[in-house]
Amino acid sequence: MPRGLLLPLATHLDTDARDSLACDLMEVVRPQVDAYVLDWIKCEPLRREWFFEQRDGNCRLMGSFAVRLSETARTWGRAVAPIAEWVARELWFTIAKPSRKVGPATRLTENSRREAKGFSFHTQPPPRPPRVCRGCGASVKRDRDYCTACGLVISKEKMVEVSRVGRVAAQTPQAQASRAETQRRNAIAQQAWKSSQDQSLSKEVYDREIQPRLGRISISALATALSVSWSYAADIRRGRRRPHVRHWNRLARLVSLSPPALKCENCRRTIL
Repeated sequence: MPRGLLLPLATHLDTDARDSLACDLMEVVRPQVDAYVLDWIKCEPLRREWFFEQRDGNCRLMGSFAVRLSETARTWGRAVAPIAEWVARELWFTIAKPSRKVGPATRLTENSRREAKGFSFHTQPPPRPPRVCRGCGASVKRDRDYCTACGLVISKEKMVEVSRVGRVAAQTPQAQASRAETQRRNAIAQQAWKSSQDQSLSKEVYDREIQPRLGRISISALATALSVSWSYAADIRRGRRRPHVRHWNRLARLVSLSPPALKCENCRRTIL
């Protein structure tokens, strides 16, 4: 800014008893303040209790919100400090003074002391806005969008919507064709197993020796070994479902069950 333009800036006065020069200097960092406020509004909800609307339509900030905003004053003060010192230095050069004077003191940024020590002045980022629940405005942790009470309500609503979408998707021609193809493959596999007369384990052996050991096998490994879906493999792993008997020998090999432990319940002969 040319020094000739500083005179209107210094003599600017729009209202009595108002620090117009200080307000003009703060205009330099207004984009930073606006960006901070807009980012707050975009990322975090604002509480209703932070505002008060007067009868004439004016909106006032309540004390609790003003306290939070005042916590950012140090950041904006450090941002405007170099500008204020630059204006003071430019005005200082327009005043007659002894030649031994080298310039006004830099008490805001302490640049003179920093430069002597080889350091530079840095601004600090403003404090992060408080994290509040998007439903009721209660304080929550940084990794949460809703409090526990609102989260339960939102989860139920989402579950209902997801269930509705899932039921519709399950009745599409593509889904029905996929189920029919899966049932056809299972029927062929069961018929082939019956024709092979493969010696299978008993239900008691599966429940006692194999199923408890499935917890050590990953769901992906179970799904791959049995050619089933991950959800079905998870149910088998947890014991919620018992797979077809043709899979029992394969599961026994998968859990590395020793041969002596697998004996036929009728003749007690080793099966594997």
